[in-house]
Amino acid sequence: MAKAKIIQFRRGKKRIHERHYIVNVEAKSREEAAKFVGKELIWTSPAGKKIVGKIAAPHGNKGLVRSIFEKGLPGQARNNEVEMK
Repeated sequence: MAKAKIIQFRRGKKRIHERHYIVNVEAKSREEAAKFVGKELIWTSPAGKKIVGKIAAPHGNKGLVRSIFEKGLPGQARNNEVEMK
C-alpha cells in the first residue's frame, strides 16, 4: 500500500466542501497524479475507526489530487497520512 497525505479541505472563497479533500500523493506532475484516479483511500482515526474515500481527479499541476470521502473527516485528519489501495 502506498502512502498519501491529506493537505487541506477543498474550498472556495465562501464555501468549504465538507467531503472533498486535497491529497498529496507520490507524484511530481499532473500527468503522474492522473494515474491515481479511482484508487481507494482509507483514513484511520486514533480510536481505530476507518473512513473510506476515493481519488476523483488531479488538482493543479504539482501532483496533488482531489478525493471524496464517504463522510467528512475531522479536522485532526489534516496533515495525517492515509493508506492508498
